[in-house]
Amino acid sequence: MRETDRRHAELLWRHHLMGHGTRQADIAVALGGTNLGVAAHAAGLYHRGLFPVLVLSGGNSPSTLARFPRGEAVHYREHVLALGVPDEAVLLEPDSANTGENIAFTRDLVARSGLDPRTVLVVCKPYMERRAYATVRKLWPSVEPVCSSAPLSLDEYIEDIGDAKLVVDMVVGDMQRVIEYPARGFSIPQPVPEDVLAAFDALVRAGYDGRLIAP
Repeated sequence: MRETDRRHAELLWRHHLMGHGTRQADIAVALGGTNLGVAAHAAGLYHRGLFPVLVLSGGNSPSTLARFPRGEAVHYREHVLALGVPDEAVLLEPDSANTGENIAFTRDLVARSGLDPRTVLVVCKPYMERRAYATVRKLWPSVEPVCSSAPLSLDEYIEDIGDAKLVVDMVVGDMQRVIEYPARGFSIPQPVPEDVLAAFDALVRAGYDGRLIAP
């Protein structure tokens, strides 16, 4: 990766992080994805006593079907149980196919379960924090979302995934969704600094467009 591209990606990476820290919450929801890091982070937070109930949310998407053929939430459940989270503390939402459905289906599952949370700890990938927060605020306005992700730098995340182009594509794709999804009714609008917008445009021009929304 060119050094200028790395600097631009770092700027987007830092903007995606909400800086909420870790706080006590009524429940947590772990958003499904392409690897088990989110599930492992959620299990660690549970063992710290930060919440009593963990919702694992995710069905399948084209990018996860081969890795998690039985669905993201099902594989996440197996992982958190192996890490010592008790089965009775876990709720499963196995049908969602995108972040909006993650939140909407979790909201409905929690209500059906008789829970009435006021705070929700949203556990996700680092570059998804800002979009996850905005989605909860839009689709589940009765709760206060607090976002948490594994404390990884961009370079550490690239090393973990093993594909710099893919990671920067995902960071750029989430930035586009932060910008465009409010107009589609998927999330609340958030201010984006001019230097972040410039970095986003530069990365798109440099070819990091693999996760952009289709026209």
